[in-house]
Amino acid sequence: MAIDITPSQVATNALQALPFGNIIGGPLKACIEAQAMAAKTSWNFIQEVGLNTDPQTGEKKTVNVSFQFIKDGRVAQLNVPLLTIVPIPYIAIQTIDINFKANINASASNSKVENESTSIDAGVAGSASLNLGIFKVNADFHANYSSKKDSTATQDSKYSVEYTMDVAVKAGQDSMPAGLAKVLELLGNSLDVCDPSGTLEVNTLEFKGAPGDKAMLIATYKNRDGLFEPAKIQVPGQTGTVDGDNMIFQLPIEEGKTTSYMVGVSGISKKAIVKTVDTYTDQKNRELARIEREQKDKERLDSMQKEIADRRQKLDEQHQQELLASQERVRELEKKQAQEEEEEKAKKEQASK
Repeated sequence: MAIDITPSQVATNALQALPFGNIIGGPLKACIEAQAMAAKTSWNFIQEVGLNTDPQTGEKKTVNVSFQFIKDGRVAQLNVPLLTIVPIPYIAIQTIDINFKANINASASNSKVENESTSIDAGVAGSASLNLGIFKVNADFHANYSSKKDSTATQDSKYSVEYTMDVAVKAGQDSMPAGLAKVLELLGNSLDVCDPSGTLEVNTLEFKGAPGDKAMLIATYKNRDGLFEPAKIQVPGQTGTVDGDNMIFQLPIEEGKTTSYMVGVSGISKKAIVKTVDTYTDQKNRELARIEREQKDKERLDSMQKEIADRRQKLDEQHQQELLASQERVRELEKKQAQEEEEEKAKKEQASK
């Protein structure tokens, strides 16, 4: 009997008919869609919680949390971007495990019943005699032939298909993308401690120069939100120019004067007093005063030297006179002593006579 390959073909066709695209691609597609939903959720969170949209310009600005505290005995204000202090939901699928198993069972059994019976009957009859001398043999023979054939065949065909699938998805809080991490780093670096009434700064409080020169005053104002507002800086009687975050004023230096200027902020009680000083005229006056002092000192020195010289001369003359008087007294004593010696000698000569 020939081998029946029908079950094998049926099993192969059943295996090829399995929807592998849906079985494997379906879970992958669902995970990709879930990841897209997670990314969209993160974006919506950033949009709705961390950013504000200007209704007029459409520009987006970060939402800041501001609070005041005491620092170095003064009230200070801290402005913190909200995105840097709240966790941003960023869920990412880390692994996807798809386990698929397909079982195809096939069996074949051919059952065929054939009853075949063949019968053949044949007969032969005869006689013969043989003379062998004194012997004589007579023989009779009969021959019959009978044939019968029976056959039975059975064939059965059965098949079954079974498949199972296990899908395991693992997700967790993933690390932030490099771009978002950089944005949060920049926002973190933007933390600023401000004065609740704003901060006004100038490049210096005193300018020195010569008459006719211009002193460059550079003023900067930062409001309570940490934003520069140079246009609000004012100096009465002077016109400034905005240069980036600064307001620049050209203050004149008047001859022989020290002039004070008040730097203020429009609408806010912030003030700073700066001065321009004519150091050239002042230095000139100081130089003249120095020369005058030196001249007077020289005159006093000359007078003292002359007085000392006069005193020295008088002392020398007095010493000379005293020396002459002393020498005169010595000569008189010597003369008196010589007379006394002469007289003594004369007395001795007379006594000897």
